[in-house]
Amino acid sequence: MTALLVIALFSTALLFGGMAFFAALIAPVVFRVLPAEMAGRFIRSVFPPYYLWVLATSAAACVALFPLSKTDSGIMAAIAGLTVFLRQVLMPRINALSDRLKAGDASAQRGFDTGHRLSVAANLLQLIAAGVVLAGFVF
Repeated sequence: MTALLVIALFSTALLFGGMAFFAALIAPVVFRVLPAEMAGRFIRSVFPPYYLWVLATSAAACVALFPLSKTDSGIMAAIAGLTVFLRQVLMPRINALSDRLKAGDASAQRGFDTGHRLSVAANLLQLIAAGVVLAGFVF
């Protein structure tokens, strides 16, 4: 059981740390330092590997946690499942709406804003959930 505990802790810490680093440092700095168009292109290129990181670390934690805590394993499974939706469904939709906006289609603004808010809320929920599981290792 010790090896599973180490894998679960390490995977959960990598998940939480990676998500927090991206949200608190990478995204804000990119949008502060780069012109808006370049920042948008850069962030768009970072999201696919970011979501793969979230998926891989949450899935690893899910598997390692399964024999240790079904609840924590379920939380990690939910994070992984939501990540698949975000990466495969919501992100392409947001990107398409962004492209329409750049092409002058003002009617895409509402859908883009809604999708972006949903994406931010989902990522925040995932970060909080990963933090709860991580805190469980300490308490």
